[in-house]
Amino acid sequence: MGVEYHQLSIMNFDNLLLDRDGAVAILTVNRPKVLNALNAATLAELESAIEALAVDDAVRVVVLTGTGEKAFVAGADINELAILTPVQGKEHARRGQRLFDRIEHLGKPVIAALNGFALGGGCELAMACTLRVAADTARLGQPEINLGIIPGYAGSQRLPRLVGKGRALEILLTGDLLTSQRAYEIGLVNQVVPAAELMAASLKLAHALASKAPVATRYILEAVNHGLDMPLASGAFLESALFGAVASTEDTKEGTAAFLAKRKAIWKGR
Repeated sequence: MGVEYHQLSIMNFDNLLLDRDGAVAILTVNRPKVLNALNAATLAELESAIEALAVDDAVRVVVLTGTGEKAFVAGADINELAILTPVQGKEHARRGQRLFDRIEHLGKPVIAALNGFALGGGCELAMACTLRVAADTARLGQPEINLGIIPGYAGSQRLPRLVGKGRALEILLTGDLLTSQRAYEIGLVNQVVPAAELMAASLKLAHALASKAPVATRYILEAVNHGLDMPLASGAFLESALFGAVASTEDTKEGTAAFLAKRKAIWKGR
């Protein structure tokens, strides 16, 4: 059984908001005075929230966004970064990487609703999500080089996988910001919508994904996420194993029966 949702709402977050719309959880970074920057406390709360959402069977899709109209997440907390020792810096980066890996491999789609600046750690957080919907006012980028540092939450790895090596290096080496339209053109975001329609569009997409077979969704995510790091033959072998596993589920029996009977399938997630 999954976690009852009221248990999530009593976790006493200081820097996050957690809401629910049917099978969709809405997780909001809530530090508008600092443009929703990710400090250590916020990362810790995100980790707790993501772990709780992972085991809540009633949640099939997560929408991740930021409070206000200015920023999704404007980056990491520079005040904290400025005083890190080399050892602390490496551990700080590894902790963020582990959290973002958990988001990427949640087993449920996570949609980043980019309401404003998604810079540095914020862009890295968005890239760890399954899909990205951007307001037409949003700006994305990895401007770490302007501070004399490099991305620490795997931005140098996810960005070229999304947009290609050449474009990624241009973004990383110049530190220039991208409009949401340019981000769409190079494949960094999936949709661009008017700012006033961002949450409606994100929730529409989330509910569409939530209506799909949960086990098949999880296996598709696993096949793509792991397969990208494998040679083609190994990825295809992984796909065949997952295909065999999903073929024995109740959802597969229900899906094929519903198709043949020309009715809507009722998914049980098993």
